[in-house]
Amino acid sequence: MPDVVIIDVDENNISQYPPKCFLNPKNEGYQIKLEWLKKRFSEGLKIKLLYLETKCIGFIEYVPGEHAWRAVDAKGYMFIHCIWISPNKHKEKGYGSLLVKECIKDAKKEGKYGVAVITSEGPFMAGKDLFLKNEFKSITSAKPSFELMVKILKEGPLPKFNDWEKQLSKYEGLNIIYSNQCPWVARSIKELSETTKKKGLELKVTELKNAEQAQNASSIYTTFNLVYNGKLLIDHYISNTRFLNLINKEIE
Repeated sequence: MPDVVIIDVDENNISQYPPKCFLNPKNEGYQIKLEWLKKRFSEGLKIKLLYLETKCIGFIEYVPGEHAWRAVDAKGYMFIHCIWISPNKHKEKGYGSLLVKECIKDAKKEGKYGVAVITSEGPFMAGKDLFLKNEFKSITSAKPSFELMVKILKEGPLPKFNDWEKQLSKYEGLNIIYSNQCPWVARSIKELSETTKKKGLELKVTELKNAEQAQNASSIYTTFNLVYNGKLLIDHYISNTRFLNLINKEIE
């Protein structure tokens, strides 16, 4: 394996090692994510960047389960928000496992019951294969392809999904519910807001501003939810074309 360096990012060096979600630093979402991170470090959030020689090719973001930004009860666990290796030529070479092992090491150090993560075979989330390789087990699942996976380090209560479906009835009309945990949603929200305005539709946009709100959100993956009259239409950010197709089908 070529020379690999893993950098711990915190409030002291984030200006030197800014968020690596593979966005241009001039992108609006990049700056929003930067500010979001600065508020989360005091809650125990950790980001680690993986450098291959001199280039960053991956990162992992995780946090104590009490502060997880997903619809999950994972108290006492370390909870992985995101893990990413890019470009694809670097996948399946063990780099993802190196990052997962960093999280496991910190979980042990902090006396956690284990490490938890939500996987999906859909877009924008890690699949389960990486975690199976690292001795995680699936303990529960939800449609369409979410799995709550855990690597147990010591005996304790297992994490679980919160009842996100009961939250849907709160939302009448057309709604976007989102968090700034994912920097890719900013552009999508801006585009969709402009589209609904042109079509004469009212769109309510609600930001989830803390982990408690995220844990009681209207879907498991809380970074972006599109809800219409209590029905979850989509649970990840989408293109303007996909949005128009959904609007034409569900509303018009």
